[in-house]
Amino acid sequence: MRRSARGAGATIAEPDAVPAAGAARHEAAAATVPGRQTGAPAAIPAPQRLLTEFAFELPRGFVDEAGVLHREGTMRLATARDELIPLRDLRVQENPAYLSVVLLGRVITRLGTLAVVHDGVVENMFASDLAFLQDFYRQINAEGHTRAGVTCPHCEQPFEVELGGSRLGES
Repeated sequence: MRRSARGAGATIAEPDAVPAAGAARHEAAAATVPGRQTGAPAAIPAPQRLLTEFAFELPRGFVDEAGVLHREGTMRLATARDELIPLRDLRVQENPAYLSVVLLGRVITRLGTLAVVHDGVVENMFASDLAFLQDFYRQINAEGHTRAGVTCPHCEQPFEVELGGSRLGES
């Protein structure tokens, strides 16, 4: 047992220095501590999986050059890089409203049978589909919703309000 002097003549056993012969006594003593368990190690909880891609269906759909309608797609969670890179784009610098087009072009991972989804695809979507995707982006990147619980100051009844409405890429 390793000893440590603390004050005149005092010796205290270091917690990492329990000898093998004293291990059984140490476990027995630990078993008497309320809330402490001995024996088999505690089960390690299964790691939680973070959902990073979300399916959507466009209200109208994107019509490609061949006339094929594409409505079902997936969007991934945005990273800080996704929100920063478009700010360097000249189109965004000239027209800040273009930010949502470039940003959506980065985070939409699939749309129908299109081989690649990019800002040119988003740029040619119907306005209602663009608005839908902007709202969908806000929902998945705000932990699943953009609603907040509030209480009416007059009747004190709780209800939810939608916080969406700011432009994409702006917090």
